[in-house]
Parts: sequence; structure tokens; C-alpha cells
Amino acid sequence: MNPYQQQVAVGRPSSATANKLIRNTYTLLAMTLLFSAATAGASIALNLPYPGILITLVGYFGLLFLTYKLRDSAWGLLSVFGLTGFMGLTLGPIVGHYLHLPNGAHIVMTAMGGTGAIFLGLSAYALTSRKDFSFLGGFLMAGILVAFLAGLGAIFFHMPALSLGVSAMFTLLMCGMILFETSQLVHGGETNYILATVSLYVSIYNLFLSLLQLVGAFGGDD
Repeated sequence: MNPYQQQVAVGRPSSATANKLIRNTYTLLAMTLLFSAATAGASIALNLPYPGILITLVGYFGLLFLTYKLRDSAWGLLSVFGLTGFMGLTLGPIVGHYLHLPNGAHIVMTAMGGTGAIFLGLSAYALTSRKDFSFLGGFLMAGILVAFLAGLGAIFFHMPALSLGVSAMFTLLMCGMILFETSQLVHGGETNYILATVSLYVSIYNLFLSLLQLVGAFGGDD
């Protein structure tokens, strides 16, 4: 059996298989979050500039594609850390911007605390209730596409109000994604812990960014 993909031949995964998959996923997720936080901290300490939306998107989708291709090998683990480390580097200048605002530390800590509370609460609910949230898949994909395009419009046309609306949309969509992705782990919709880790990490990343912008705006940033 491939060590990166745990499943049974037919039907739902056994309880032991699902538990092992969940354990591996959350262990790797914790490690990537710590690594991403370290690269973000290094970015802030070195005062690195934001690379820009084009480099960010190319780097993100390029590393995401590489991780997908390498998901069934040990190289996939290195690719995951490459992806999350890169995202941490791009996050650093954004967090640094908020830290330099009046009450900036409070804004960042509030967004971070809210992200942690939402993720832990939704994950615990999906794991303990064992409800199947696979029905959310199509709606979430369509919503994310719309929100992504609206976000690009807000950036290129400098529309702060639209940007806040997109952040609110992403906050709700990422909550749905956490439920959906955790449910996939429980019910066998996802059997590769590397891909599961990436999906949860991206949801947490986007949730934090969205909350950061919302808290910053209502805290007097905009």
C-alpha cells in the first residue's frame, strides 16, 4: 500500500484507516503551519517587500501543481513545505503592514485567535458528528471562483468596499471548506494526507487573511 494514500478496496474506509489518515494529516498540518509562521516571521524581520499578485499567484499555483504531481512520493512532503514556506513569505509583508498600524498587534492577534477558534471548532464538529458535508462541494467551488474573480477586480480597480465584501465571502467559504475537507477525511473522499494537508492549510491561510482585513477595517485601518 502506498504510505501516502490509505484506503480500503471498496466502500467507506475502516475506522482505523480513517483515524490514521486524520492523524497523519493533522500532524503534517501542524508542522507546515509552524514552518509557514517561521518564514512569515523571517520575512517580517528582514523587511521583505510583498512580491506582488502576479509572482504570488504563479508561485502558489506552480508549487500547488508540483505538490499534486508528487503527492504519492517522499518528494511530495518537500513540495508541501516549499508551498507553505512560500505562502508564509508572501504573508509576512501583509502581517508586517498591519503590525505597523496603531493597535496593529491587537488586530493581528484577534485575526489569529479567530482563525484558530473557527478552525478548531469546525474541525471538532465535523470529526465528532461525522456528518457528511460532501454536498457542499459544488457550491463551495463555484463560490470560491466568484470570490477569486471579484478579488482580482477589487485589486486591479482599487475598490476597497468590494475588497471587504470579498473578505467576508471568503470567511464564510473557508468555514464551509473546513467542514467539507474534514468530512472528506472521515468518509473517504480524500485518501492522500499530503493533499488533505494542503487543502486545510489553504483554507486556514485564506481564513486568516480575510479575518485580518475585516478586523483591520473595522478597527480603523480603512
